[in-house]
Amino acid sequence: MQARRLLTLILLFFTLPANAGQGAIAAPDRYGAETGAAILAQGGNAVDAAVATAFTLAVTYPEAGNLGGGGFMTLWFDGQPHFLDYRETAPALAHRDLYLDEQGEVIPDLSLVGSQAVGVPGSVMGMWEAHQRFGRLPWAELLAPAIALAEEGFVPGESLYRIQQDALSHFGERTNFARHFGAMEADTPFRQPQLAATLKRIAQQGAQEFYQGQTAQLLVAQMARSGGLISLKDLADYRAKWRQPIQFPWRGHTLITAPPPSSGGIALAQLLALKAERHKDFATLSANDAQYVHLVAEIEKRVFADRAEYLGDPDFHPVPVTQLLDPHYLAKRAKEVRPDSLSPTLSVKPGLESHQTTHYSVVDAWGNAVSNTTTLNLEFGSGVVVEGAGFLLNNEMDDFSAKPGVPNAFGVVGGDANAIAPGKRMLSSMSPSLLVRDGAVELVIGTPGGSTIFTSVFQVISNLYDQGMTPEQAVALPRFHHQLWPANEIRQEPYGSLAPEVQAELKAMGYTLVVQEWNLGDVQVLQRQPNGWRGAADPRGRGRVILVDSTADQ
Repeated sequence: MQARRLLTLILLFFTLPANAGQGAIAAPDRYGAETGAAILAQGGNAVDAAVATAFTLAVTYPEAGNLGGGGFMTLWFDGQPHFLDYRETAPALAHRDLYLDEQGEVIPDLSLVGSQAVGVPGSVMGMWEAHQRFGRLPWAELLAPAIALAEEGFVPGESLYRIQQDALSHFGERTNFARHFGAMEADTPFRQPQLAATLKRIAQQGAQEFYQGQTAQLLVAQMARSGGLISLKDLADYRAKWRQPIQFPWRGHTLITAPPPSSGGIALAQLLALKAERHKDFATLSANDAQYVHLVAEIEKRVFADRAEYLGDPDFHPVPVTQLLDPHYLAKRAKEVRPDSLSPTLSVKPGLESHQTTHYSVVDAWGNAVSNTTTLNLEFGSGVVVEGAGFLLNNEMDDFSAKPGVPNAFGVVGGDANAIAPGKRMLSSMSPSLLVRDGAVELVIGTPGGSTIFTSVFQVISNLYDQGMTPEQAVALPRFHHQLWPANEIRQEPYGSLAPEVQAELKAMGYTLVVQEWNLGDVQVLQRQPNGWRGAADPRGRGRVILVDSTADQ
């Protein structure tokens, strides 16, 4: 009942742009959006809304919302940029050859399904750290909507039900997923009493309960039963980290985005810069025509070559951020782009000398903003549910390079910089981002999508600022993706493909076009307009945008 009372505080659903003093949220489902909006409406700030939304999504968006995963948060607070890294870490028992057999070959699915795929979760600590530093409302109040939804149940709907059915087939009897989620029906309230009890403990005792209390004991007991690696010491030693965000000038704005251990921020900045360097080539092109797609693919080849060679956890491997974003380096890389032919894949080298995630965007009445991306990695993570605690665990260990040169679940090839090591954070493509102009946030954006995250964000930003589209148009346009390997392969999505004549031209140029099984992202965007905020929730998903009149003192 408490969740329902909170939701009555929502004053305006998204129909028109908001006034400048209003808050807004774009989230991947209506429950998350409604929770965040209710918190804003009762005077909470963007961080309060982000924390409450995160815990709600752990209940209602179980394929990616989580207690047992991790993520990144990019913030603008009191006129200053911040970045919080709550990425998972490798357990102390992890080692470089963890997923290799006696012949040195990768063991199929070991880094994807079951308890050995699980990294030490960071989500609860991340939300705690954000709230301790910037929160306005009481911690327990922010978890109340999630607790109510776990106790009283939520209606999954057809979309989540279909995903759950696929997961049941995928995990089979290899995990305990079916025991906890097998009874879910599309049109029947789904209750999660064990998860509700866990949320109540965290609400009362804070993050320490998850990492050192009863929940920690339950998680480690699950590891012991199912062959996992996480120990009580791993949990007690986990820390979220405040890092300096990447700040990159672009077209009169400052892009504020994720630093390593994300590759996404650097890659997004490189994509925007390389496109700007080739602006004459793009000047007369419309989004998604054949020449446009080709030029973007040429740019993406070089970005992914750098990603594979240089990027990893900066606490373990020096990442040459300054060099990768140096204007002279980017100009040199842009000159390598072939406007009239395909660069041979093997010729695209690193340039220096020497599926399931979720995202939401929030702004508040004070001008603060949160762009938050959180993940279990693939849908429902490892498929392992902590018995007695009711939450799913991630399979983020697959984001390490199990063997240099061997692709992971997203087909991305990595190198030594992203090799497995105890306590190390695995490389990510998550890129929660802001665009700031004249000291005010103008755009809050992010998406799930594995290796397609930063290419999807790049395409939406390009649609907004180069093509002059509205947020709804920019998000709805079909997207495409190229990541160096497989060679000359352009991925499309079930949601929508390139026009038939464009596909024919690309094939004639030498590209292979593939429609993959999953869509390219689920972008949640908020953009400041002259008369206030306007947002878009990706039509590929089940998201919602809500604009809110806050009761906060202005």
